[in-house]
Amino acid sequence: MPTVSVKRDLLFEALGQTYTDEEFDELCFEFGLELDEITSEKDIISREQGDDKAEGASDVVLYKIDVPANRYDLLCLEGLVRGLQVFKDKMEAPRYKRVSPADGGEPQRLLITEETASVRPFAVAAVLRNITFTQERYDSFIELQEKLHQNICRKRTLVAIGTHDLDTISGPFTYTAKAPGEIRFKPLNQSQEFTATELMSLYKSDSHLRHYLHIIENEPLYPIIYDSNGIVLSMPPIINGNHSKISLNTKNVFIECTATDLTKAKITLDMIVTMFSEYCEQPFTVEEAEVVYPDGRMCVYPELAYRTETLSGEFINKKVGINESAESIAQLLTRMCLRSEVSGEDGQIQVEIPPTRSDVIHACDIMEDAAIAYGFNNIVRSTPRTYTVANQLPVNKLTELLRQDLAAAGFTEALTFALCSQEDIADKLRKNMAEIGAVHISNPKTAEFQVARTCLLPGLLKTVAANRKMPLPLKLFEISDVVLKDETKDVGARNNRRLCAIYYNKSPGFEVIHGLLDRVMQLLDVKPGRDHGYHIQAAEDSTFFPGRCAEIFSSGKSIGHLGVLHPDVISRFELTMPCSAIEIDIEPFL
Repeated sequence: MPTVSVKRDLLFEALGQTYTDEEFDELCFEFGLELDEITSEKDIISREQGDDKAEGASDVVLYKIDVPANRYDLLCLEGLVRGLQVFKDKMEAPRYKRVSPADGGEPQRLLITEETASVRPFAVAAVLRNITFTQERYDSFIELQEKLHQNICRKRTLVAIGTHDLDTISGPFTYTAKAPGEIRFKPLNQSQEFTATELMSLYKSDSHLRHYLHIIENEPLYPIIYDSNGIVLSMPPIINGNHSKISLNTKNVFIECTATDLTKAKITLDMIVTMFSEYCEQPFTVEEAEVVYPDGRMCVYPELAYRTETLSGEFINKKVGINESAESIAQLLTRMCLRSEVSGEDGQIQVEIPPTRSDVIHACDIMEDAAIAYGFNNIVRSTPRTYTVANQLPVNKLTELLRQDLAAAGFTEALTFALCSQEDIADKLRKNMAEIGAVHISNPKTAEFQVARTCLLPGLLKTVAANRKMPLPLKLFEISDVVLKDETKDVGARNNRRLCAIYYNKSPGFEVIHGLLDRVMQLLDVKPGRDHGYHIQAAEDSTFFPGRCAEIFSSGKSIGHLGVLHPDVISRFELTMPCSAIEIDIEPFL
């Protein structure tokens, strides 16, 4: 969940009321939020960097509030205050309006060229006219952009926001893409001009911007926005130009959002303009802008679209577990910024979804807001009408029983990540990645989490490597799921419960692992035997030492392998001593 930091005194001033910490904590809970921490800038720096670094830092009290990830309208002080004021019936939810230029002139226009199609093909724009900034409002404006970048914009990969002082530039604006060497401008807070290529090198050492360079650095063309005089507004998604930098004296703000996802761009633009249009000369009005696409199609933004959903009071009463009239439910929803009224005699409720509530996509979302407004603590506990008896899944019951007995056998349980790198399940185990039916993550966050594991062994070996200074022997086990491709399943993959154990010591300890297999089979009441019991036979597996590997069979079916690991496998996991391992499928024993 995103965390919003707001100054306590500024928040109370905006709310028009002072609360104790306990009272505000309760208010947050009633509104569906959580007051996570009460701190100050000085405390944060002291905790993270030490007392010496905290000298001179502000002692102003900060409230850190956890906000639901899809409530983009609560990511800044303005939206938070507006939501709480409406919730406490101290104000009505405002109506947001898109207006034409007051002087009757042409709207600002953003022209998109066809070169952008390969990098960031979409753009939206709007103007906040005659806005008044204070230092607090300006800081909140910048912080909201950063929160949106980290949240809905997915670290600028989907959407990048640019804000500009409109009085320093002139339209129409052109959004195009050029080769890095052809782009030259003075970036934000820099004193000289750079080419795009030079900027990418410059920002590789920037603690903030270096995280976004990968988005376009390997592209042949970089996106760029110019005004009619050739002045660069921004090079999305990296940096704005210094020429159009906004300040406390800025009166007219031109906002552009470039994107790979048009829907996310529209939502992002709506959030920025609805949150800060209250500071315009005409509160809650936003001046429209025109966006012209390469095919000649013209769109007007921001959309600020209102829509209406219809649902019955009976639906909400049944789902929440309350017994309220349709009129009462309509009032509850209105307190959550969803203007509602009852239409007709059948108790149908017309709910108006404002542009700030992009999180409402289904009747269940409306029902949830009704439950929040009613108060979760006010819902009377009741016995479910359907009588059911809970029972543990057989595979989990078997897992728990085996865990206890393996621990009693002197092995220590480890819990490792279900995701791993391709190298972990292939190269390090002397396997060919092309022959492994692994499920790949389409957009892995790090190289450590590229695929879902197909065996448990790499996780245990990495655990041993991290604890190799511990006294020997190290005896570890894990009973968890692996993920295997399966075309017969609707999702194309299935989970498979495995048992894996390893023995790490100065000697291989094959007899220890073999003894563990016998003990597990004894617990499962499986007798030794070829037809209806279990047996092992010599096998070759590249992960194991030649001649020191056996395949395990139960009722004539292969369930796994055991043996002494190959020296190459041991060294690739940064280990120095011999190691024996066993891995079996336990699902056949259910």
